[in-house]
Amino acid sequence: MRLTPRALCSAAQAAWRENFPLCGRDVARWFPGHMAKGLKKMQSSLKLVDCIIEVHDARIPLSGRNPLFQETLGLKPHLLVLNKMDLADLTEQQKIMQHLEGEGLKNVIFTNCVKDENVKQIIPMVTELIGRSHRYHRKENLEYCIMVIGVPNVGKSSLINSLRRQHLRKGKATRVGGEPGITRAVMSKIQVSERPLMFLLDTPGVLAPRIESVETGLKLALCVLTSAAASTGTVLDHLVGEETMADYLLYTLNKHQRFGYVQHYGLGSACDNVERVLKSVAVKLGKTQKVKVLTGTGNVNIIQPNYPAAARDFLQTFRRGLLGSVMLDLDVLRGHPPAETLP
Repeated sequence: MRLTPRALCSAAQAAWRENFPLCGRDVARWFPGHMAKGLKKMQSSLKLVDCIIEVHDARIPLSGRNPLFQETLGLKPHLLVLNKMDLADLTEQQKIMQHLEGEGLKNVIFTNCVKDENVKQIIPMVTELIGRSHRYHRKENLEYCIMVIGVPNVGKSSLINSLRRQHLRKGKATRVGGEPGITRAVMSKIQVSERPLMFLLDTPGVLAPRIESVETGLKLALCVLTSAAASTGTVLDHLVGEETMADYLLYTLNKHQRFGYVQHYGLGSACDNVERVLKSVAVKLGKTQKVKVLTGTGNVNIIQPNYPAAARDFLQTFRRGLLGSVMLDLDVLRGHPPAETLP
């Protein structure tokens, strides 16, 4: 069902929520704490590395990157690859690039590694960056060694496999996983190019030990810390709360006038009440459950919407890009810091 021009105009003019209640949410509980070891292993491999490729999700280009990467991995040439560009609304791409340049990130490429979009730009750019660097302790090596880093589930392994398809005409070299933590240790070198001879080190996803704000935590949970392909919710979805995440997603979609969910689920109109939306989703998809209710005449079974199942479907549909492209960092881009910054 498509929104009529009148319905679209009405939705755009509606008074959506201006903020999302974030108080009292324990971000530290949401994210795995086994990642410091990975950062130490990466640091110990630095002497083998000519350049660092950092991969991040294009839907949150300004949020959730690990600040310890730059701090810990030193002065090696650095390329930021913003992956999953097909899922991101890049209307403000130029402003995003300017914002990143203001943070000292001048080498940025947007990619879609599933369809190999823009991936061919990476090796020439890396080669140029290495050519301008001193290659301390590496000048005698004819091959280039690149370390691929990033927070979990942003597509590091997908990038390696895409580079191999593009330059070696070969298949998968690394396992691709929708759940964080599949790449558990720094791996052996993987060849991605013959000319120049180039190898990549795939690394485990490493989060910052402290997430800067509750809202940043929610963005990470929506985009990069859960399975895009899983048929069920992951542990992290459960920890954050699927209905909380669905509500934050609904709040964000409405705030930025992204009403793809209305068409996808055949709703009558856009709505800012997550309970009503999830009820409609549950009924449409047949996600209901029997609940036993004690009445004056005894136990009665009634059918109720299965809200957690509907929330799970809402989240998975978003992650697969079926609700349309979205940019979750518009607030940061427009100068509004993430809400509920942690002390």
